[in-house]
Amino acid sequence: MNIQNAYILEDRGILYINGDDVKNFLQNIISNDINKVNDETSCFASILSPQGKFLFEFLIIKHKSGFFLDCEKGQIDELFKQLNIYKLRSKVEILNLSNEFVVASFGYEKFKDLENSKDIEGFTLKYREDPILLDPRNKKLGARLIINLEKLYLTLKKLELKSSNQKEYYDHSFKLGISQQGNKILQNKLFGLEANFEELNAIDFKKGCYVGQENTARMKLKNKIRKKLFPIETKTKLKEGSEIFYNEKAVGKLLISEPYPFALINLFSPDLKEFSGKELTCDNQKVKIF
Repeated sequence: MNIQNAYILEDRGILYINGDDVKNFLQNIISNDINKVNDETSCFASILSPQGKFLFEFLIIKHKSGFFLDCEKGQIDELFKQLNIYKLRSKVEILNLSNEFVVASFGYEKFKDLENSKDIEGFTLKYREDPILLDPRNKKLGARLIINLEKLYLTLKKLELKSSNQKEYYDHSFKLGISQQGNKILQNKLFGLEANFEELNAIDFKKGCYVGQENTARMKLKNKIRKKLFPIETKTKLKEGSEIFYNEKAVGKLLISEPYPFALINLFSPDLKEFSGKELTCDNQKVKIF
């Protein structure tokens, strides 16, 4: 990504959670440890089903007395409802601020040039009272700015950044193998570990109980991870749910077809090293895993 480019991620939504019980409330339901999150550290986390399957994913950023949740906008209403179901008698307030706050991303090199920045995934600093964080999933995704829409363009100007097409950002994310768009379709179709949440720093195996923790810990301990989500290179649109073949043997299934295709691939049928980067077929079209 160009060091002077900023990408306004219009498909991201923001929830804000605060209240006396906010830390305990989040700690009991998210896959990561909320105690890691403070003014200088943000994290990536998920909410899983009781069976350990993917439901929601989001970044968590400390803000005033509560936390921002940066989530795919296509899931924001459903996440809002799910959090309110878990709320019960907890003293927390959940607000959807998606019409007021926006997410803007810019490059890793630009973040390193900011005063007081640290080259640590999740490191967070304040710029004119607004949080800027180095993406906790992978530092190569760059930085994220969470800011009120009214302040956005003045801040970009002060940072000497110019607004660019967000497609460049998502193309970059796809090349890193990180799915950020269309993830709603993944709900209940794969386990958190199959969605690469360990590699993306979304799971803390040392924290206490949370929804889906038991099965997630068992899969990790017994090394029962047999499938994982991979990006698929294709020249034509593929049909969601289509099987992927290698040497006429089914090795996976396409879960997301657009805007960026991702498939759940069997790691041991055959050994992934054998066909990584090689041509496979899906819907009678040649495809590649990378």
